[in-house]
Amino acid sequence: MPPRNRVGEVAALRLERLVKTSVNGAPQWHLQPEANRTLVTLSGDWIAQQGHLPDFPESGFRDVPHGEPVEFSTDQLGKWDTSLISFLWELKRTAREDNVQLRIDTLPESARKLLDLLPEIPPTPAPLPPHKFQPVTAVGQLTLDTLDEVGCVSEMGAAAARGGFAAVVGRGMMRTVDLMSDLSAAGPAALLIVGVVNFLVGAILAFVGSVELHKFAADIYVASLVAIAMVREMSAVMTAIIMAGRTGGAYAARISTMQANEEIDALQVFGIPVSSYLILPSVLALAFTMPLLYLYGCLIGMLGGFFVSYIMLDVSPLGYFHETLQALPLDQFTFGFIKSLVFGTFIGLTSCRIGLKAGRSAADVGIAATKAVVVGIVGVIALDAVFAVIANVIGI
Repeated sequence: MPPRNRVGEVAALRLERLVKTSVNGAPQWHLQPEANRTLVTLSGDWIAQQGHLPDFPESGFRDVPHGEPVEFSTDQLGKWDTSLISFLWELKRTAREDNVQLRIDTLPESARKLLDLLPEIPPTPAPLPPHKFQPVTAVGQLTLDTLDEVGCVSEMGAAAARGGFAAVVGRGMMRTVDLMSDLSAAGPAALLIVGVVNFLVGAILAFVGSVELHKFAADIYVASLVAIAMVREMSAVMTAIIMAGRTGGAYAARISTMQANEEIDALQVFGIPVSSYLILPSVLALAFTMPLLYLYGCLIGMLGGFFVSYIMLDVSPLGYFHETLQALPLDQFTFGFIKSLVFGTFIGLTSCRIGLKAGRSAADVGIAATKAVVVGIVGVIALDAVFAVIANVIGI
């Protein structure tokens, strides 16, 4: 240990440097030996946002004589926040390890109370469990989670159906104004985007078909190609994808926002069933409007096909109209009508389910909306594949 006078000279130099730097309000600490004690002088503003906060080294109490207490001087201390508490906690742990007697009586009362809340020894973080490659367990857990979600969605659909029957007899909790608002948002407000997309899809089908059919002098069959493709597949699928991205995401965002604002909890406290008050109007709106939008999409898609055929193939309007009627039996519309009804119900239920299980932060609202769009689009395509198999089995 260096001589006592040498320690005093070093302390005097450090104190002089401390006085010069503390004028600018920079946080500083200084260890100064005095008669029968060692003084830790704190000065400046200890604000975390200002950055460049000093640390207390592990060897900070190396020159403190054995048995001497360490006290604090806060006369030059300015503003402070939790950064000072963090520094004092580090200093306190170092003093404990070096068997140094630390007195905190001269610290501000609020700083002492905060420092007393911290443990003497910081808790040791629990080690992370080792990651093991368990494909069977992962597949099993994914299967169980999927079945659980299917059960929750089915139960929610059953509760909404019961609420619908109760509303028919005048005992339901669904408000007519909510149903009309959802019908307007899912129906007339979506006509433009549904029409544009289906018109372009019909035009693309006619353009691609005309390139090949023109080689065989079968230009008139472009009308059959566009009509069958739009009625059987494209109109129902494209309309459902549009509604999943437009309306399904809006449902999930709306319900997740209510979840974050604790409005769902308030409904449950008042005994208002969420299935009848929130889910039923949303599902009914999509179930009512999707078949109508499907028929509208079929008409607009055929119009797009006629537009391309009339320009590129010089097909007469009467010939195109006649060939379209010949290629479309009534059962094709019935099958597409059923598909669009199922698609609308699926989008409404899954979107509401995702909104209800979302977190309570602002970021969770965006995550719920994105997840609802993805699940809706993937689910619609998967259901369309199932309907294709059913149509092949029953011979439609």
